[in-house]
Amino acid sequence: MKCLVTSARPYDRDALDQANESRHELTYVEASLSRETAGMARGFAAVCPFVDDCLDAEMIDILFQGGTRLLALRSTGYNHVDLSAASRHGMAVMRVKEYSPHSVAEFAVGMMLTLNRRLHRAWARVRDGNFLLDGLLGFDMYGKTVGIVGTGKIGLALARILSGMGCRLLGFDSHPNSDCEALGMTYLPLEELLRQSQIVSLHLPLNDATFHLMNSDRLSLLPRGAMVINTSRGGLVETSALIEALKSGQVGYAGLDVYEAETSLYFRNHAEEVIADDSFERLLSFPNVLVTGHQAFFTREALAVIARTTIDNLSDFEAGRSNENALVP
Repeated sequence: MKCLVTSARPYDRDALDQANESRHELTYVEASLSRETAGMARGFAAVCPFVDDCLDAEMIDILFQGGTRLLALRSTGYNHVDLSAASRHGMAVMRVKEYSPHSVAEFAVGMMLTLNRRLHRAWARVRDGNFLLDGLLGFDMYGKTVGIVGTGKIGLALARILSGMGCRLLGFDSHPNSDCEALGMTYLPLEELLRQSQIVSLHLPLNDATFHLMNSDRLSLLPRGAMVINTSRGGLVETSALIEALKSGQVGYAGLDVYEAETSLYFRNHAEEVIADDSFERLLSFPNVLVTGHQAFFTREALAVIARTTIDNLSDFEAGRSNENALVP
């Protein structure tokens, strides 16, 4: 099956080629899908996009007219895809329903520890020959209350790590996880969880119900100086509200691996450019904010699972088989 892999980096090529074993004809391009680049997909029965590719209704119309019948997403999230438009054309959309939950959970803990113990600042100081400890005071994670918002497989993996560190666990999810409860997690309404949590970690999909979940009203419920970690989707956090909460000290630390306007920034090198996003630049200016470029998923194990699942999705579609990764509106 002919498949165009867009937004392809060298690590994507390596993982997909290893998983493919010459079953499908894969063509790799570094460019992301956009109005300007859509023509490159003409003649490909399948397109394999990433999270920063444009897949709105107009783009799906263009792809369909060019012969594309399958969107094989290399991601779990699909908020960038107009599923209704795909359905109207009879175009299949398949995703990677899950990969390594440990990759994201471990990264979230890494953010917590880095912010708490000021590791990023300590590293810079030592390189400058400054070994003073002033301003690097942290706190014990043991005994602290952590609210996990979204307790699917990633939330569960995080809960297991934090349980081992002696944290008190609170959870919010429309479908409580019995494995989390077995770890001692207490489920609460979101507002009550926020009132009690010294650290909040977000692990929900982005949809109409969760967009700007963490707005000014909800951030105001946190204990003053609380930590907010987002390794899920940027749109869960209202950036302007977070900036105000950081300025006032209401939020004491923020770890952001995702950003609501990341599409034009992430997975590209802007080192020689001026970044025109004032809100993003303001976030970078805070000493108590850690921003990374959507890398929480990025482990060898996760890439291997993403590649295998993507190739399996191509094979199942070609054979006329459905699987649990198929998406419908």
